[in-house]
Amino acid sequence: MFTKTRFDSWDLPENILGGLSAIEWEFATQVQKDTIPLARQGRDVIGQARTGSGKTAAFGIPILERCQPTGQLQALILAPTRELANQVAEEFQTLQGGSGLSIQTVYGGTDLEKQAKKLSDGVDIIVGTPGRVMDMTDRGHINLESPVLFCLDEADRMLDMGFFPDIMWVVERMKNREQTLLFSATFPQEIIDAAHEFMNDPEFVLTNSEELDIPPIEMFSVSVGRANKLWALGRLLIRMEENDQTIIFCNTKRMVDLAVQRLKKHRFDAEGLHGDLNQNQRERILNRFKGGEVKTIVATDVAARGIDVDGITLVVNYDLPADLDSFIHRVGRTGRIGRKGEAWSLVSRDDAPQLSKIMATYGLDIVSTEVPELPSDVDCDPVNRQDDFGETADVFGFVTIKLNIAQSDAGSSRTVAQWFQNSLRCDEMAIGDVHFDSESTFISIHTSKVGLALKALDKHEMAGKTVSGIIVE
Repeated sequence: MFTKTRFDSWDLPENILGGLSAIEWEFATQVQKDTIPLARQGRDVIGQARTGSGKTAAFGIPILERCQPTGQLQALILAPTRELANQVAEEFQTLQGGSGLSIQTVYGGTDLEKQAKKLSDGVDIIVGTPGRVMDMTDRGHINLESPVLFCLDEADRMLDMGFFPDIMWVVERMKNREQTLLFSATFPQEIIDAAHEFMNDPEFVLTNSEELDIPPIEMFSVSVGRANKLWALGRLLIRMEENDQTIIFCNTKRMVDLAVQRLKKHRFDAEGLHGDLNQNQRERILNRFKGGEVKTIVATDVAARGIDVDGITLVVNYDLPADLDSFIHRVGRTGRIGRKGEAWSLVSRDDAPQLSKIMATYGLDIVSTEVPELPSDVDCDPVNRQDDFGETADVFGFVTIKLNIAQSDAGSSRTVAQWFQNSLRCDEMAIGDVHFDSESTFISIHTSKVGLALKALDKHEMAGKTVSGIIVE
């Protein structure tokens, strides 16, 4: 991921070199090497780069180099979420070194007048979300005719969130725009079409697909029913070491809240992150996570955008995402800047086609495996495993049990069915097909009665014999 190109070989301003030196950055990543020289020439650039590839510096360094500490707005960067806007602004502050530029964030969920007051004191660079930038422009706090530099970060996520009409509103009012930079992990046709509308003969910087889409991490999937996803998650979390941190992804705010509630019940330190939290709550949780006070975050996709924590070593897809690109954004939370990490997906039978589609689309090598064993120093599961026969049931809800008794001993299919009906004291509709092979008997039983059926076999003899049963997968 890193190249042999040194930042000090580019004749960058001393202040920026000082900022890079302060964070011990010596060598450019691939996207930085390909993008920065073009952007420094003033070219419009479309960069394809995944989260964690160093893309913020790829557009940040050229922008910082062109701006002067005048207190007049010179550059506008749009990001899809408040968290990502904060992350970009923080990295800009670090990279500028002693340049003295005023870099301000503008996003919803916080007091607009306080943000307006900061802008009135003078600002050189704004990093904001589309809605709040539009609002503050309408109110006269931002003059979009002032900036000459424009950057759109995570354009594919902007498209997913329905922001492209807002972006075009902003672009149309930037009458003096001289340079536009656009970055995205993926490029739906809508982004390509829009880019040609407002960019001037852009240069494309396209990392090859392996470098782009596949973080340097190990990826695993576990086949497990929803009833036992928490059990599997407990096995993953109990393996974590003291300095490790985890993000667990759920598809809904309700599921985030339930997962946090259940994890805390089982003595795991976890916090939830979703769109219903106010900005102060979100920032407090994020700061605790970045500071290492919280080890595990459970989040929705939108809420997790902008989380930039190097210590994340485990990503868990509790729910598989509905759209394919979100999978890449999720696993990109770990393996940051070449570090090691793992991504685990908990896959129910209904999820299996979606996982296959994700693997085929991106050419991912996701290893299907069992839930990890408990560490040697742990005696019992933090979360008990539940009986869950739904994963092996047919479309009518019936599960097949294989009995170690031959037909010669068991009797007719009617005799076997009658034994289960009497033992379970159930309606005959709960007992399905009975058939035999040379050594075994097979019976289909509704999922609601499977647990009772296995217990009945433990307690009672069948045809004078001790019989055991196993579920046929």
